[in-house]
Amino acid sequence: MAGTTYDARRGELTAYFDRTAAEAWARLTSDAPVSRIRATVRAGRDAMRANLLAWLPEDLAGTRLLDAGCGTGALAVEAARRGAEVVAVDVSPTLVGLARERLPAMPGRGRVEFRVGDMLDPGLGPFDHVVAMDSLIHYSAADIVRALARLAPRTEGSLLFTVAPRTALLTLMHAAGKLFPKADRAPAIVPVTERALRRRIAAEPMLDGFAVARTHRVNSGFYLSNAVALTRIPSPRTRGEGLAPLVGGEPSGREGEGAAQAGSLPASPPHLRLPPRRADDGVVAALSPQAGRGDQGGRPS
Repeated sequence: MAGTTYDARRGELTAYFDRTAAEAWARLTSDAPVSRIRATVRAGRDAMRANLLAWLPEDLAGTRLLDAGCGTGALAVEAARRGAEVVAVDVSPTLVGLARERLPAMPGRGRVEFRVGDMLDPGLGPFDHVVAMDSLIHYSAADIVRALARLAPRTEGSLLFTVAPRTALLTLMHAAGKLFPKADRAPAIVPVTERALRRRIAAEPMLDGFAVARTHRVNSGFYLSNAVALTRIPSPRTRGEGLAPLVGGEPSGREGEGAAQAGSLPASPPHLRLPPRRADDGVVAALSPQAGRGDQGGRPS
C-alpha cells in the first residue's frame, strides 16, 4: 500500500466526489453555464488537459495508457481518439457512471475502459504512459512520490502528473482550513514545492530509471496547477531506439531541471482563496483553494 495517509485521503475523496460534489462536478465538466469563477476553473482544466496530451506522442496507436483519476473521462476520450487503449479509473462510482454515459463512439483503433477503483491497483496492469491530472493534488509530497513509485515499475514511457505549487499565501490558507469543522470543508489541496518533490523523487529507488523532463504551469483565474513529466531514461542499448520523445511544454535545460531554473517552479501568483465555509462550496474548493470567500457563484450551480 502507498501508506495509511494515502488510504485515508482516498476515502475522503471518494466521499466528497461521489456525494457532496458529484452534481457540481458534472456541471463543471459539461457545456452547461457556470459562474464566472467556475468558468476560470473549467478553462484552466481544459488548458491543463491539452498540455498533458501535447506531452504524449501524437500517434498513440498500440499504446496502453492509464488515466489515473479520470473523473468524467475527457482526457481518456481524447487519448483514445489518438489510438490508445485507455484504462480510466476513478474512486467515484458516480463520476465513472457519468463518464460511461458521455463516452462517444470510437471509430478508430482506440478504446476506453472505465473502472471504479484505486489508481495504484497493480491489477490494472502495465502501461506505456500514465497521466494523473489533478488527482494527486490532495496528497503530500511524500504520498505523491510513494504513488509514483508504485506506478513506475509498470510504466514503460512517461508518468505525467500535476501538483499544487506552494506559495506563502496558499500555505496560510491550507493551515486556516484546518480550523473549519471537518464536515464543512472540501478535501484540501496540499501545496508542494518543486525542491521537496525533486528531492524525494531523487531519493526514491523505484524512480531511478526516470528523470524530470519538463514542467508547465497553468494559471487561469481560480485554477492554478503545475504539470510535471517524468520520463523513463533509455538504457544505453536502446537509447535512440525507444519511445517517441515528448512534444510541447517546456523541456528542462538539463536532466532534472525544470522550465524556469533548477529547484524552482516557474513563478506564479499566489492562491487567493480562503477554504470553503461549507461542504457544498464544492468542486472549485477541491481544485483551487482560492474561490470560497466572497463568491456567491462559487457554490454548485
